[in-house]
Amino acid sequence: MGDVKTGIGIRTMALLAFAGAGLAGCGIFGGDDNSYVYQGVTFAGDAKALSGDRASFVSTAGPASASLEGAIGGARFEGTKYCIDYLGTSDIAWTVGPDTPAAQIPVQDDEVRLSGTCLE
Repeated sequence: MGDVKTGIGIRTMALLAFAGAGLAGCGIFGGDDNSYVYQGVTFAGDAKALSGDRASFVSTAGPASASLEGAIGGARFEGTKYCIDYLGTSDIAWTVGPDTPAAQIPVQDDEVRLSGTCLE
């Protein structure tokens, strides 16, 4: 009877190990949903609604000092993720966006600031 319990314990442990590995691979444990990697540099970011209008948002990412192009990509990623999460679309009308000339994109506290509206 001791062998049966050991067999069940090993089987259970194996299933838990496979389930844990699967969840870790999906990024559920230890993943960072607010980061974008560009040329080996991680750019942390965020996106927030503007004054009560969930469709309009500002997205930020940095450090812009490491790579302006990478920070812009990170802010674009955050804006797209925001629109998908809140309105179910990835279509965006950018006010200041990834196609804006780099010299015209605001940088504050080492983060780029993009703004736009999610299109339904």
